[in-house]
Amino acid sequence: MKRSTLVPAAAGVVLLALTLASCAAPSDSTGGGGSVVSGGTFVKAISDDPGDLDPMKAVSPDTFDVVTIAYESLIYVTPDGEYEPWLAESWTDEGTSATFTLKDGITCADGSEFTAQTVADNLNYNADPANATFSYGTVITEAVSATAEGNVVTVTSTVNDPFLAVNLGTIMMVCDAGLADVASLSDTTNGTGMFQLSEARAGDAYVFTQRDGYTWGPYGVTNETEGLPETIEARIVSDQSTVTNLLLSGELNSGVVTGPDQDRLEGAGITYAGVRNPVGQILFNEREGRPFSDPLVREALSTAINRDEVGPVIAGATGLPSSGLVMKTPLLCVQDPPSWSLPATDLDRAGELLDEAGWTLGSDGIRQKNGQPLNVKFIYDAPTASHAPAAELVKETWDSLGVVTELSANDAAAWSDQLYTSFDWDTGWVQIGPGSPVVLDLFFGGATPDQGGLNFMFVDNPEYNALATQAKTATPDAACGLWQQAEKELIERFDTFPVIDNILPNYMSGATFEQPNFLNPTSIRMQG
Repeated sequence: MKRSTLVPAAAGVVLLALTLASCAAPSDSTGGGGSVVSGGTFVKAISDDPGDLDPMKAVSPDTFDVVTIAYESLIYVTPDGEYEPWLAESWTDEGTSATFTLKDGITCADGSEFTAQTVADNLNYNADPANATFSYGTVITEAVSATAEGNVVTVTSTVNDPFLAVNLGTIMMVCDAGLADVASLSDTTNGTGMFQLSEARAGDAYVFTQRDGYTWGPYGVTNETEGLPETIEARIVSDQSTVTNLLLSGELNSGVVTGPDQDRLEGAGITYAGVRNPVGQILFNEREGRPFSDPLVREALSTAINRDEVGPVIAGATGLPSSGLVMKTPLLCVQDPPSWSLPATDLDRAGELLDEAGWTLGSDGIRQKNGQPLNVKFIYDAPTASHAPAAELVKETWDSLGVVTELSANDAAAWSDQLYTSFDWDTGWVQIGPGSPVVLDLFFGGATPDQGGLNFMFVDNPEYNALATQAKTATPDAACGLWQQAEKELIERFDTFPVIDNILPNYMSGATFEQPNFLNPTSIRMQG
């Protein structure tokens, strides 16, 4: 099964971040003229401690950065959104049923056999809402059940899912002992990965060691593949300048760097595997009583933004026009270029729209309606250096229209409170980066947080909802076209305004690797 022919962050990114924008299949050359050498330690920087290592509960990018070293999936989705056999050598997909045929000889970190029954148990565990796994509600629900016979897993679904196999195929698999004692997964790993946790130093580093007998990697990778490291160390380095210095000195092999420190790395000729990041996406609080519950206000203030001015400030040198709202692999139903377009900057038109919405300009230069000023609370991510100056530019423009714009820098606690509890925000640099339109629908078409859902924007777009409903039960050939129409409805109704994307670069020093969403350890090739 391949991707549809419709081809295809930092704290403050809601849910899943990122998609790959570079790298091909790993090769036995460095791409820089050097040779590869086996052994040694590959050191990757992570920005914070991963905390709980249970892969079924992982949420933060730092946790995924660590657990994806030890756990694998049935299908490997390449950076370009193509599908490669991983634990499964083949699969079928009929929409309401799917099968996975496992490769031979797969074993777990504890030496036990990884079987088709293990896969079925994983899928059934994730499908149980009582277990509240990360995958539940996004790529699997209680509609799915799985059985095993021999080396074949058979899945049935009571509802049609045009992406059933690939959705299930990307769930990280836990071995039998881990499923039997889920609590043990919090500080140990028990997966099928080539590398397993050998040392954990909370707040400092997590070390993974290569194990023998690995033969089932993507692209046929085994222990004998030239250029693999002996160990992988995920080291906590929060300061960007420190990450840059360690990359330049060769002490780090991998590290994400944004902002001005990129110039030093680029000047030294250090390349990167980049992930696409919706850094300039704006979302709106459409809850009743907030200014952006009115689509005319959303259109007005979006139209006022000078994307040519704001975009380079927030995105830096790696800015890219947005090509869609789906960002993460498997890049389902991404169309490049998209079927929608964004309006040209027009301050006069913005003013007319505000007038039409009843927000008239007073003698004091402030727009009012029913005696109340037009106050807008614009939130952004405090740790993301480019957010504040870009927000200042937006404020300057909106203030000139008579809007009272309050800028609010958020830390992690503030994001959680404002988006899901107090709802005390109006708009800002708030991003969603899912891997499929089905996940996107949880945010734009699902239940609101006060009803237990993820639609923290309180979007109610009837045209989008109707198309999404059709797409969920459509055939694979028809589904993507419907999802693309649905996405266009979100853009044209200004339920979101994607000012710009950029590449979030993971720099490579002394090694190369492939990074679909998170670094694939079997793709690492150490340079000699």
